[in-house]
Amino acid sequence: MCMKIPSRKIVAQNVRAIRLQKNVSQEELADLSKLHRTYIGTVERAESSITVDSLDKISAALNVETWELLKP
Repeated sequence: MCMKIPSRKIVAQNVRAIRLQKNVSQEELADLSKLHRTYIGTVERAESSITVDSLDKISAALNVETWELLKP
């Protein structure tokens, strides 16, 4: 039986990994994406369900395609 990783956790891992790879702080990502700094933290800790609009803002701020944040 295959255990499915929750999408929220996949997004959290991808946002954090790409952000760190690009050497961007959470605060910088918040500024670039026009989202609140604490919201970025909750996304990276998989504590909140991210909207499609926020996903688009974060992917644009990180200069990646939105699907890259959803890829396991």
